[in-house]
Amino acid sequence: MRKFIQRALNKLSKLDEEQIRALLFDLASENEMLEMVLNSMTDGILVTDLEHKISFVNQGVRSLLPILRSDPEEHLLWEAIADEEISTFLREGVQEQKRIEEEEFTLEGSGAGRTLSFSLVPIVKEGEHRGSLVLVSDITERRKREARLRRAESLASLTTLAAGVAHEIKNPLGSIGIHIQLIQKALKQNQCLDEETAGRYLEIITEEIERLNSIVVDFLFAVRPMDTSMKRTTVNVVVEEIIEFIKYELEENQVKLKTKLDQNLPKIDLDEKYMKQALINIIKNGVAAMNEGGSLTIVTREDHGYVHIDISDSGIGMNEEQLSKIFEPYYTTKEFGSGLGLTVVYKVVREHNGEVSVHSREEQGTTFTISLPIPDSEKRLLDWKGEEE
Repeated sequence: MRKFIQRALNKLSKLDEEQIRALLFDLASENEMLEMVLNSMTDGILVTDLEHKISFVNQGVRSLLPILRSDPEEHLLWEAIADEEISTFLREGVQEQKRIEEEEFTLEGSGAGRTLSFSLVPIVKEGEHRGSLVLVSDITERRKREARLRRAESLASLTTLAAGVAHEIKNPLGSIGIHIQLIQKALKQNQCLDEETAGRYLEIITEEIERLNSIVVDFLFAVRPMDTSMKRTTVNVVVEEIIEFIKYELEENQVKLKTKLDQNLPKIDLDEKYMKQALINIIKNGVAAMNEGGSLTIVTREDHGYVHIDISDSGIGMNEEQLSKIFEPYYTTKEFGSGLGLTVVYKVVREHNGEVSVHSREEQGTTFTISLPIPDSEKRLLDWKGEEE
């Protein structure tokens, strides 16, 4: 229909009165249908012109947003919105012609508050800015479902951790009990215990107590919320400090280090202390997988709104069953290990709103990839630089 109307408009001077009347009727019908479709949507749609005045508002916006006027059309966008925080956000966004995805705001009203997600898209035609499109979604129920899922996951994780702790403490407690019984038996038989024997038993008991303490400390780290202190920096700073820290250990284990660090990475929000711990845990796992030496490769790169850190080893690799369990608490393939190293990695990365993935094949090595989101302000800076060039 739209192509037909466009062709008719191009020949407007040649149309008679009846044809023009039919064209206007078609235009009105199409416009009415479009308006009905937009008003039937539960999401809000709001359109502004080049001067930031509202040119269209669907019923979804009226039901979601506190609007000051019953007829907001022809008023400046930010003057029509009753909520000051949302009004300021929209004013800055449209004036700077920003593209923003899913910025969230909470509206407090009677009863529980509602969470709204706003996306702002510049309207561009033939390379020229013609206005702005605002999309509004009520994500209150989605956030509640996500919160319930997180609580369920947290409870399941805590249950798994508790079961792991119960299993782990059995051996040191059993060892302590056995050696206390040996001391009691010796005292009962001889009424005394020579210093050498007592020292040997007490040394073992002390070692097992330290082991119990380590288990408890690891458990508390795994379950307690992290007190993160975020700083805007590049991952290369963290990676280079880690390389300096581990290079001697790599040399001792005959592991050759290769690096490929992108020097044009955008800055991201990092807690350097926790991220270093996560990277060290992955590197130590890689070194342990290369019993007779090998190569470790660290790559940093930027792609699709994320900064990625790839850590690859040339070790023994893992099968599908091992891959499915590596992030589970207390699961380990090493003879000596707490089984919490990769659980800590997962927790640290999630605390940074990132993702961690692993690719591995038996006898072909393993690659861990940590993906960390680039802040919107840095994304806009990248876009701006791209346009400048």
